Amino acid sequence: MTLPPRLVPLLEQFDFARERLVNRLNGPLMDSGNGTDVRVGPITDAEYLWEPVPHCWSVRRRESGPGARATVLTGTGEWGRDAAPHPHPEPAPFTTIAWRLSHLVEMFVLRTDHTVGSHRLTRDDFQSRGDAASAVADFERSTADWRTALVGLTDADLDTVGLSTYPHGGDAEEAFVDVVWWMNQELLHHGAEIALLRDLHRGGGGGR
Repeated sequence: MTLPPRLVPLLEQFDFARERLVNRLNGPLMDSGNGTDVRVGPITDAEYLWEPVPHCWSVRRRESGPGARATVLTGTGEWGRDAAPHPHPEPAPFTTIAWRLSHLVEMFVLRTDHTVGSHRLTRDDFQSRGDAASAVADFERSTADWRTALVGLTDADLDTVGLSTYPHGGDAEEAFVDVVWWMNQELLHHGAEIALLRDLHRGGGGGR
């Protein structure tokens, strides 16, 4: 199947951002940003759950309850992600790698379902992970599923408003090409945040 021409650069950007983040999480080599490879080990559970400042939002065992300024642990299963209803706390809580990765995976899982799946999944159905290896595996799987959904699109699909019925955003009012763009920028900016937190932990911040 021939890809719509305007999808090609978005897909190339997605592939680049996905591969870069996977390499930063798994190693053994990651791109330093200037084309130089840096050796790095797989992310550990300590890094994944590291709270570099007081009162972080993170992923927690449900039995422990939500963290500071959070009112709920979202999702299902043993672990949940700190959250609060609108209006969100101000200033915004600092979030751990675990929180950011869970957030990314949830978006990819739910938007894929609401584009080419059952159109029924909600945040209540999503399962956060308490260990790094499972979270990274979920990230790889969910982004692969999203990519499969994208390569099946037609040019008309990209212009279709409400093609995605994702219930936690403006998808119902947006052409699908804008949803694709939005997901790319979510991956790019949260991926950069996760990479920086790994750098800080490796640089000695994990000893706090």
